[in-house]
Amino acid sequence: MGAVSTVGDRVERTPKQDRSRATRQRLLEAAVSCLAEHGWAGSTVSVVAERAGVSRGAAQHHFPTREDLFTAAVEYVAEERSTALRALFPEGAAGDRRAVVSALVDLYTGPLFRAALHLWVAASNEEQLRPRVTELEARVGRETHRIAVELLGADESAPGVRETVQGLLDMARGLGLANLLTDDGTRRDKVVAQWTALVEIALRD
Repeated sequence: MGAVSTVGDRVERTPKQDRSRATRQRLLEAAVSCLAEHGWAGSTVSVVAERAGVSRGAAQHHFPTREDLFTAAVEYVAEERSTALRALFPEGAAGDRRAVVSALVDLYTGPLFRAALHLWVAASNEEQLRPRVTELEARVGRETHRIAVELLGADESAPGVRETVQGLLDMARGLGLANLLTDDGTRRDKVVAQWTALVEIALRD
């Protein structure tokens, strides 16, 4: 009888675990949306919980503090965007560097970058938040650089190649900042074309 009860408990726990994961994901996605739309000051745990359709208590069960919630949210979406970037080029993309440059720029002009920017601004004034955001940004930056190197087929042992890839990412970040104020797609396309030409020259065998 004891064995049957154990199996039953295990079967019963599985849907609860699935619901818990689903709740966590809704909270993370809601947190990023709130941060992108309302900034740090307007994004409280209560606001995020309401948007996610869960109680404040449920939100705090998953994320005890506001800092826990928002650093986890930006990290979650950063990982999702990295996965999406890789999925765009499942076989690699060394033969279409224009597409890679464009995809990297898109990475910095979406809601993730907007949310991350609000988090950076908050971290500059919040001592408790700053080390966590600094660590997160360094980790995300390293991962993005690594993906860019792989997709571009870049050999970083060659002089200047690492700096070119990093310059490309810095340029993409700058376009993301500009996009916060106005969506200048035409100018962005011209910059992408120019940077593609520079990358092709730098990575030429």
